[in-house]
Amino acid sequence: MTVARVRRYALLLLLAGAAGTCASATALGGAAPDFALDGRAGPVRLAQYKGKLVYLDFWASWCAPCKRSFPWMGELQKRYGGSGLQVLAINVDASREDADAFLAQVPAAFPVAYDPAGGIAKKYAIKGMPSSILIDPDGQVLHVHAGFNDDAARQIENQIKAALSKTR
Repeated sequence: MTVARVRRYALLLLLAGAAGTCASATALGGAAPDFALDGRAGPVRLAQYKGKLVYLDFWASWCAPCKRSFPWMGELQKRYGGSGLQVLAINVDASREDADAFLAQVPAAFPVAYDPAGGIAKKYAIKGMPSSILIDPDGQVLHVHAGFNDDAARQIENQIKAALSKTR
């Protein structure tokens, strides 16, 4: 078994265990857990985006759907950022070098933070990659998504548009 597969397997076990103990962390209508993580451009805290609609995405370098979702998230940020959307991405790779190699191939047009120990992923009860949480301007969880495909992209964008129309 390669080192990358061992890391992936360990992360999946970690996240699977977290899901059973923290399921209420992402309850719809509940408060999204705050976090402070190292980011590419300095510290990233959820609280610094209070007042914005936040699309919080958890991802890993080995995640094939993440390679498709990153350009889409960049387009979301570009299209809706002026209306109050903030896309944030949290990487859960144990190695920042793996995440940075991914980002060299698939650039991010939004803030990226690093959660190598998986502590924030546990707080959010993340079960797989990618997973995302839509958080309203008051910090409440609006929607939780697992996986990414064209249907999910349409659904999420419709949820973003609906949420932004309520904040105007």
